[in-house]
Amino acid sequence: MEFRAPTVAAQQNADALNYLTNNLKDPEAGRRVVERLIEELGNSVDVYPDWHPILTAPPRRGSEHIGSLSQVAEYAEADHTRAFVRGFVTCPYSDDGADRLVQAVRRVQGLDAYRLEQPLYSDNAHPVVVVAVDITLEADGTIRGRDALAWFVQLSAAEAADAEVAETWWNIRSLILGIPHGSRSSLFVNQDTGVHMRKILEAMNASGMFGPIKEISLEMLSQKKRNAISETLIRTAVMNWDRERASFDFELRGETCKASLKDTWDDNAEISVSVEIGKFDLYVTGFYYPADHKITHLDPRGKRALAEKFL
Repeated sequence: MEFRAPTVAAQQNADALNYLTNNLKDPEAGRRVVERLIEELGNSVDVYPDWHPILTAPPRRGSEHIGSLSQVAEYAEADHTRAFVRGFVTCPYSDDGADRLVQAVRRVQGLDAYRLEQPLYSDNAHPVVVVAVDITLEADGTIRGRDALAWFVQLSAAEAADAEVAETWWNIRSLILGIPHGSRSSLFVNQDTGVHMRKILEAMNASGMFGPIKEISLEMLSQKKRNAISETLIRTAVMNWDRERASFDFELRGETCKASLKDTWDDNAEISVSVEIGKFDLYVTGFYYPADHKITHLDPRGKRALAEKFL
């Protein structure tokens, strides 16, 4: 489905407005504050991309992957939080905790924090706004392309030394675009920036700087094709099962497939099925229902070239 940024942004902002004002004695006063925050910070979002200054500006303590606010020591006092493109608002119940949060953030270059007089989330909360001051928004509400690309490249290069494998665009798209996102854009980056990010990632992967390429996600294939791959392997596994062995091998389209099947409830109503080729070069899992020959399953995972053999 196409990513319609204006529609998604409107829903995100409405959800944030409701979350931050619904429990207040004077929700209208809270609404005015939230609307000003949206003007200052941009649209409401769910998850920051890994390269976002909100996550990268605070000093890191080792090589741990930082993908959420809860992993950042400087944000320890944050509670009841809503994120936006340029920063976030958080509503701790502790007055002293709010002061500690402001002080901790202001010690980080590139970030600022301030307290709000108007309560948000709860009349007993003490809201704090945290802003990544170096972020400039484009007219469409996304982060200026040149900045987003530079931050993305800087983080990627820094992570190369400890990398063991190269992740494909489809594997880590959410970590690059943030959430919510479409196939090439999000509320953080527009399509032009997203396309350049993908090209840069693929060039770095091709260079070998991260190691061998690891394919996991098959989201580049349509849902119809992903369904067909899973259903073909699961149905063939069921057809080759003698109901005695829990695990066995079968051949299909020149590949050795390792199947594991189990009568889930020992009543022949539901059969649990998993099929693996290689060492997770392709993996599918789901359920087969003998009464109507119905199959349910999760999306397949693995290498595209191998998966397409089962279409």
